[in-house]
Amino acid sequence: YAHTSIDRTLESSIDPKYGRTIRRAAAKTRTRDHLQALAKLTHVVDGRRRLISDPPLLVPIDELVGESEARRYEQQMSALLDAYEASLPHARRVLVRRFEYAAGARQVVGVGSVGTRVWVVLLWGRDENDPLLMQVKEAQRSVLEPYLGPGDYANAGERVVVGQRLIQASSDILLGWLHAVGPDGHEADYYVRQLRDWKGSAHVEAMRPAMLADYGRACGHVLARAHARTGDRVAIASYLGKGDGADSALTRFAEKYAKQNKRDYAALGEAVASHRVAAQVEK
Repeated sequence: YAHTSIDRTLESSIDPKYGRTIRRAAAKTRTRDHLQALAKLTHVVDGRRRLISDPPLLVPIDELVGESEARRYEQQMSALLDAYEASLPHARRVLVRRFEYAAGARQVVGVGSVGTRVWVVLLWGRDENDPLLMQVKEAQRSVLEPYLGPGDYANAGERVVVGQRLIQASSDILLGWLHAVGPDGHEADYYVRQLRDWKGSAHVEAMRPAMLADYGRACGHVLARAHARTGDRVAIASYLGKGDGADSALTRFAEKYAKQNKRDYAALGEAVASHRVAAQVEK
């Protein structure tokens, strides 16, 4: 039952001076749901709501493969939704069955997803006033497989979903997976989630030392809980011990990685400046 609540954290350990700032950020994050995404990523054309065209960040399937091929793909969506639905707990399947496919688009997201396919899928429930925006993200094999061999899951999307359910105190209730051939012909494993489900991030570069320390403690608590749920918590605690050896090692690693991150960013900036790499700032 252990979990980290923003409100509880504010009451217990965060410096009151920063409480107002954090509460504002938390309130903003709670508005980041699929309805907000719907307002940003769709518009009304000829009386119907459609996904916008904002290449290369968002490209509707009609533009990507042509209208006739897009209509053909729509006919396959029922089977794909059934495959996704089968990955959900029974209570969630009832919810998903109320929706049907309306439109889709290819999406370009953050640097962590470079080289993978990401799709935005718009679903209608009762009508266009009952929308649901989902993100279908390619799941690749684990980076540990070359060293540890294949894992327990035939579908890489299932591996990602099971991992998230294990480590997160509260995960997306519609988190699922499927194997599919995308509109562009690329066959892959995917995991499916709601697009923007109260997801937010902290601007650590703007934090003062005291606030950064509080934030670090909160992150440490979340990571410790995830390790305790998924690993041998007794063995982990014994390995870490009561001294500061592990703390010092983690600090040294963080400092070295921060320097590496600066070098990587400088290399990217130089590549953009010399036009070897095209870049676009995310809106």
